[in-house]
Amino acid sequence: MSIEQELLNEFEAKELTDLLEMMEDAKVGDLKEVELVESIGLLYDQELNQKLLKWLEEQGVELVYVTDDEEDEG
Repeated sequence: MSIEQELLNEFEAKELTDLLEMMEDAKVGDLKEVELVESIGLLYDQELNQKLLKWLEEQGVELVYVTDDEEDEG
């Protein structure tokens, strides 16, 4: 099973519609960058988080890491 299919299956099973939409946007080129705090990531599940971040990068999405301080200011 591909990483993409594994992610889709996991997000569908957990009803994580925001992440499904994010993947769809990335796949069609509508998502150019994602800002995230490196220590937090996008998911609590660190293994799944790493797979998603890797997949997003493979789709050409730029991952922009901000510090907790920058996040508080924004």
